[in-house]
Amino acid sequence: MSASLDALVQEALTTGRIAGLPGGHFVDGRFQPSHSGARMDSFDPGRGTAFASFAAGDTADVDAAVEAGRRALKGRWRDLKPAERGRILQRAAALIGENAERLAVVESLDSGKKLVEALGDVRGAARTFEYYAGACDKLHGDTMPLGRDHFGMTVHEPVGVTAHIIPWNYPISTTARGLAPALAAGCAVVAKPAEQTPFTALMLADILHQAGLPDGVCNVVTGTGREAGAPLVSHTGIDQITFTGSVATGIGVMQAAAPNVTQLVLELGGKSPVVVFADCNIEAALSGMMEAIYENAGQICSAGSRLVIEKSLSETFLAHLTERVCALTLGHGLTNPGMGPVNSAAQLAKIEGMVASAVERGAKLHTGGARAEGGALGQGWFYQPTIIEPSSSSDAIVQEEVFGPVLTVQPFESEEEALALANGTSYGLVAGIYTADFGRAHRLARDIDAGQVFINEYFAGGIEMPFGGNRKSGFGREKGLDGLKNYTRVKSIAARISG
Repeated sequence: MSASLDALVQEALTTGRIAGLPGGHFVDGRFQPSHSGARMDSFDPGRGTAFASFAAGDTADVDAAVEAGRRALKGRWRDLKPAERGRILQRAAALIGENAERLAVVESLDSGKKLVEALGDVRGAARTFEYYAGACDKLHGDTMPLGRDHFGMTVHEPVGVTAHIIPWNYPISTTARGLAPALAAGCAVVAKPAEQTPFTALMLADILHQAGLPDGVCNVVTGTGREAGAPLVSHTGIDQITFTGSVATGIGVMQAAAPNVTQLVLELGGKSPVVVFADCNIEAALSGMMEAIYENAGQICSAGSRLVIEKSLSETFLAHLTERVCALTLGHGLTNPGMGPVNSAAQLAKIEGMVASAVERGAKLHTGGARAEGGALGQGWFYQPTIIEPSSSSDAIVQEEVFGPVLTVQPFESEEEALALANGTSYGLVAGIYTADFGRAHRLARDIDAGQVFINEYFAGGIEMPFGGNRKSGFGREKGLDGLKNYTRVKSIAARISG
């Protein structure tokens, strides 16, 4: 670690806090307290104790943020040339890089994830703004051949004020993934980060302001989903909503948006299969599997939470995989252990209950299956990395999202059975395939119902690749140039040019 990073880590580990964190909402270009004066605590998952407080917003704060966004749409932001919008986003990317270490320490302390993972997320956020900075002046329409007497064209207009509901598992990544394309398209934004992880969204809004974003273009309101999120998604001044979270909450967002006919992008849950054939590169598959399910303690919507494996390889593969899992060390995210804590006491209880119920129904535990406690783990929220083989593919542990470090095992004997198992849940977010057979890999990639498929590497690609799900995993696409389309509306113009 650099000296500055080491000092930040030591400050957090020694004092249990980070000095200078923003405490208010970011509205109309400045930090300000809630109208009610209410505040909430944010907890360090590695210790299970509060380390900071922040503003607890409600309808009045949401109203102020939306009004600021609507004013900004009629001001200097509207008149900036696309190239100048791009320069602002490029400066923001540079400032994220300059503040990467502080952002990463705050992200790790707030979410519980390993510091090295948080650093990767911050670098990804910088890259996201860099990518969309380059797209600002390339978002253009088309012309249509209407004949000699007419001229037809389309124009991409910013959709207006966009709302962004940010989850707790990837706070800075998801904030950047929504805000950067919305700003590139010329929108104003209001973000509501999860109440468990508010700080990097606030810091990012401040960075954007430092980069030259006019007042009111980027606003962040903190608080609970009930008090701040619900009035945001039902607000008549919101023109578009990007939501990342659970299926149940996503359905509620759709219902709240319906009376205003507000357009939506929903990125919901996943139960993603990793299909491993006997002819695969075993080392690559083992490494990919470890990353797919145990990164961020398995709290990833696109986690490879189902190992769908050819029976002839199953025993050998599981022996090697179990050995690696048992070697994982657990600890506070800032110490860069093998795996960090889960984000909250509620999430820990959910994981524990789902695994215990599966075992009661006859599932076989290969390893893990309980809370991890004692010693250096203190009062933190830790769950053992787990491999479990259910008694049936219809079992809830296979069908429902656990959102934790829990891998289910489903053996198969044929390519057709592998495909049926891969498509055997109500989700369709991501899938992984490990095989040396090019044709088989691409047949499965064609036939698996998922928004994104990885071949011989998990979590491949980057901001350039569109991301989103099918079925109960949601609809719409983020990232890539497709992500820009969420934040524009197309206007068609037809003109008669001869008498």
